[in-house]
Amino acid sequence: MTLLERLNDFLWGFPLLLLLLGTHIYFTLRLGFPQRNLFHAIRLSLVGDETKERNLSPFAALSTTLAATLGTGNIIGVSTAVALGGPGAILWCWLTGILGMSTAYSECYLSLLYRQKTEDGSYVGGPMYVLKNGLHNSKLGILYALCALAAAFGVGCTTQANSVTRATSLSFGLSPHPVGIILALLTGAVILGGIKSIGALCERTIPAISFLYLLGCLLLLILYRQHLVTAIVWIVKDAFTFTSLSGGVAGAGLTQAVRYGIARGLFTNEAGIGTSAIAAASSRTEDPRIQAYVSMTAVFWDTVVMCLMTGLVVVCNMLNDPASTAGAAETDLTAAAFSHLPYVGDAFLTISLCAFAVTTLIGWSYFGEKATEYLAGAKGIPVYKVFYILMIYLGAIIPMRLVWECTDLINALMALPNLLALWMLRRKIKS
Repeated sequence: MTLLERLNDFLWGFPLLLLLLGTHIYFTLRLGFPQRNLFHAIRLSLVGDETKERNLSPFAALSTTLAATLGTGNIIGVSTAVALGGPGAILWCWLTGILGMSTAYSECYLSLLYRQKTEDGSYVGGPMYVLKNGLHNSKLGILYALCALAAAFGVGCTTQANSVTRATSLSFGLSPHPVGIILALLTGAVILGGIKSIGALCERTIPAISFLYLLGCLLLLILYRQHLVTAIVWIVKDAFTFTSLSGGVAGAGLTQAVRYGIARGLFTNEAGIGTSAIAAASSRTEDPRIQAYVSMTAVFWDTVVMCLMTGLVVVCNMLNDPASTAGAAETDLTAAAFSHLPYVGDAFLTISLCAFAVTTLIGWSYFGEKATEYLAGAKGIPVYKVFYILMIYLGAIIPMRLVWECTDLINALMALPNLLALWMLRRKIKS
């Protein structure tokens, strides 16, 4: 743990944080602030087109991306960001989402530009193919694919399984072992059906789960309405203050707020990591601009909306009920806030967390599958799926702190080659 923490402190120091923010700002300006076309992009995501058997519709590709990004990052990730970086981390996380939409657009544009068509007529792509076909550097492509494979087991697998077992243990007193087994079986039943099965499930479940969770957040904000303005002011002040305003509950001022806000923002929306481009490349859309705009909306829904709502609920509860957060663990601030939801309370958050985690497990399984295909060909996919299902159970029983430190490390290692490709091929990207 000490080694991991020191390594993450080095990797997530200001050079990487400035590189990420600089990339977001550069592509926002270079592409003429594509965020202004957000509502047009949302309409594009809902437009149907003719079915082609081997590839996903634009909305299915978006849903698969959202399945992988909407999850513990929006619930547990925000809680840890506030606990470790103070309320100001929420603002940095939110800014990462606003500016990160441009980076997500750029990643997906390049992914469609340099994707490959397989013998069965399906498309494969992602940063590894951009590195190989765009930069003509197959070694960096292999490095990214290895990182993506590690991320599938770490970011997409263990964090989700661990969060579910922790939540079900606290709320219902369930042992992690049977919960881990059930999670593994449920996920395995879907991912063994392939990409069409994954896309179909994500299309049906993600909108419904997201709506119910946002409804719960909205009800809590109505209950906390007398604290809402104060919470917003606290978040903004704490984001730019060198000494934390949150006392002993969280954070250590500006450095920690920036570090954990951006790190958790990157974890949840993955703008800068490039994984959303893997799903985008499987779309049947021929025009890179269209799918890039559609995929860009994933960052909006994930961070600008979902993380902000969770963060406001957490900070409002810190003002409304300080006693419930004073001794809370890093991962329990969100649970403390949702315990005040009338009638359903903890059960609502636990069920939401489980639902998001299952879809994230399914979405990330696809990212890891494409990384495996790049490294070992189609013959390696069945072996990968077996190990992925096994890792769900193992992730359910290992310590949470270790899981999050490994997650930060993997995210940093994935971001570096992906950002290199973005900067080297920036002139190829058109708005």
